[in-house]
Amino acid sequence: MTASDTLLDLAIRHIDRDATIDLLQRAVQTPSITGEEGAIAELFRQELAGAGAHDVQLFEFAENRPNVWGIVPGMANGNSLMFLGHTDTVHVEGWSEEWAGSEREDPFGAAIVDGEIYGRGAGDQKAGIVTVIAALKALHDAGLRPRGDVISVFVGDEESGQPDSGYSLGMKAAVKRIASGNIPRAGFAVYTEPTTLKIYAAQMGFMTADITVRGKSAYFGRPWLGNDALRATHRLLTALYDYTDAIWETGDHELLGRPFNLVTAIKGGGYIAVPEKCSLSLIRKVLPNETLDQVKSQLDGIGRRLAINEGVLVDIDYTAPRDHAYGGNPAETGRDHPGIAALAGAIYSVTGDSDVIEGAPFWSEMSFLNDLDIPAVYCAPGDITNCHTLHERVAVQQLLDGVEIFVRFIARYCGLEQFK
Repeated sequence: MTASDTLLDLAIRHIDRDATIDLLQRAVQTPSITGEEGAIAELFRQELAGAGAHDVQLFEFAENRPNVWGIVPGMANGNSLMFLGHTDTVHVEGWSEEWAGSEREDPFGAAIVDGEIYGRGAGDQKAGIVTVIAALKALHDAGLRPRGDVISVFVGDEESGQPDSGYSLGMKAAVKRIASGNIPRAGFAVYTEPTTLKIYAAQMGFMTADITVRGKSAYFGRPWLGNDALRATHRLLTALYDYTDAIWETGDHELLGRPFNLVTAIKGGGYIAVPEKCSLSLIRKVLPNETLDQVKSQLDGIGRRLAINEGVLVDIDYTAPRDHAYGGNPAETGRDHPGIAALAGAIYSVTGDSDVIEGAPFWSEMSFLNDLDIPAVYCAPGDITNCHTLHERVAVQQLLDGVEIFVRFIARYCGLEQFK
């Protein structure tokens, strides 16, 4: 057994199972629906400091809405690492009705049922943040520090759905601090979106748009005096579906599959007259070999052709700017990166799973890090398929496995040293 193996074994022995479960329960019991991140940021600030992080700070990205960050400084010349996660959750509408009369009735109750912790934010993504803190606490309690810096940054405003929020304001504020040097850079980053302890090395980009078609109304008995916006929108739909078929045939990304364009809503008419206005909404999946500017140009072109051919006005509003004015960028980190190899090795040591590299079936904030030239992946306990639902939960054993994985990952990627 090598000295490094001995230190790793020491760290693993100091993982506190009960304290980890308790921290996740307390985190779930601290509501943090988007816009209300203050209390959870303070909880994580205290816990990070107790886990040995230095210079733990809150900083506001909007009034009364703080991020939190801290650093466990490296003791030698090891690789630097950054953990990130978002502190906000989606709403809880319908939760209490779904679970009325059961121990799961309170969406912030953090009840443990059949080995799983239930509650809003349990999987998305308080389990991931707790896993980071518990891993750092195990190292600290064992008298160990990483050889390279380990930086933790937990941000608000990632989720969508609440009015005037969900624009990645927290991440944008953190990026500014990283770019300016107020938060140190790292050679690799793990963002703790739930992945069931897989490694998501790529993510789709996305673009949402609301398209409004305006014609001219006319009395139904003289329809030739008008210009039917609903009829024009039917032709727009045909063009959009043809576009979807065309991009579907452009190729298959190894981790993310094919691009698509999905029309999600349509509304028009309402009077006994030629419809003057019709609107629809869509979302476009964007692959790493595409750009949002290219996709915008394609959609704008479809709108222009409709306007010319049908004599209508077409307005396109791109509704969800994140790390790009028109949406969220795709991102990908090469499988050969040493950080991925170290993380995959740690996962195999705990779960025995060697087939762990996948693509994210969602968009989150990994692409902000790629824009900073920081290679990043997603990895954490939790199953994205039950997140945002009335059944959100995380398995206790998966949470505890995640803590050991992150301890082993830090040891592999950054190295360990004794400090006491």
